[in-house]
Amino acid sequence: MDILEKIKQANLVGRGGGGFPVAVKWAMVKNAIGEKKFVVGNAAEGEPGLVKDGYILERHADKVIDGLKIAINFLGAEKGYLYLNHAYNKKLSKKLNALLKDSQIEIFVKPIKSGYIGGEESAVLNAIEGGRVEPRLKPPFSATRGLWGFPTLVNNVETYYNVSLVNSGHYENKRFYDIAGDCPNEEVYELPESWTIEKVLKQTKNYPKFPFFVLVGGDMSGEALNSRQLKRPAAGTGSITVHSLAKSDYRKIIKDWLDFYAAESCGQCTPCREGAYRLREAFLGEKTDWALFNNLLDNLAETSLCALGSSVVLPVRSFMKNVYPQIYESATNITNKFI
Repeated sequence: MDILEKIKQANLVGRGGGGFPVAVKWAMVKNAIGEKKFVVGNAAEGEPGLVKDGYILERHADKVIDGLKIAINFLGAEKGYLYLNHAYNKKLSKKLNALLKDSQIEIFVKPIKSGYIGGEESAVLNAIEGGRVEPRLKPPFSATRGLWGFPTLVNNVETYYNVSLVNSGHYENKRFYDIAGDCPNEEVYELPESWTIEKVLKQTKNYPKFPFFVLVGGDMSGEALNSRQLKRPAAGTGSITVHSLAKSDYRKIIKDWLDFYAAESCGQCTPCREGAYRLREAFLGEKTDWALFNNLLDNLAETSLCALGSSVVLPVRSFMKNVYPQIYESATNITNKFI
């Protein structure tokens, strides 16, 4: 049985946040026409609070690299790149270079000033090519026109780790959960993918005894859920951040998100560049114009070039719909404007 069939049978999906079936992406690159093909392992991880990729590379770098080599062999690729967060490279370069010796894989360090957007799939390709680190228009997608115009496979490092396990027959349908916040046992855990958020928190002894909510899928880009909404699997990056309701200042929480998106916009597209700034401006005004605020959220969701501009919509709206009523139950007239 070849590796593609093994991946299909394992029902493996990408761990970079999109949840796209790995076998479908690999088949697209395999079938794409091109004189050369490339493979990229993305370990950019630029979202504040997330350390999962670094944890995996520190403990399982051999399996990540094995997964990269499997992909290179499957595609007949000319070369592979491990696109590495600067902090991870500083900490792990000696170990990684020893493992990569005499291989077709080269470490490429994410430009320090590229920020969060430097981890977006097509921005990664631009960085490796030596261009401006910003997203590309899609289509075409990297699977057909990636590095230097050739078909390129880009997967998160956790995905390659799982490919290695699938190939060796040791895959158990687990994923890594990055758990942090108002909880006693902050850590990265490898647990069954099918577990609900509630079960993950209880099994790791991180389920609070006080009123709380969680942000799932990213500290800045995730979905806010109240404690009655946790009987579902964690999605996206496998990140779960616990927040105490008693400690939560909703204006500060939203301000932190808006500060992040306004600062991290690469400036390439007007909806994100201007929209994120205006969204922050509208929220921080002396009297918030909720109609304008919601219109800006709609525009960001519908017209942004890449996922950065549209990502702000999920945490803000889910927070106001799912969590805000629990903090300020008397403020239903404001809450309804966000739903």
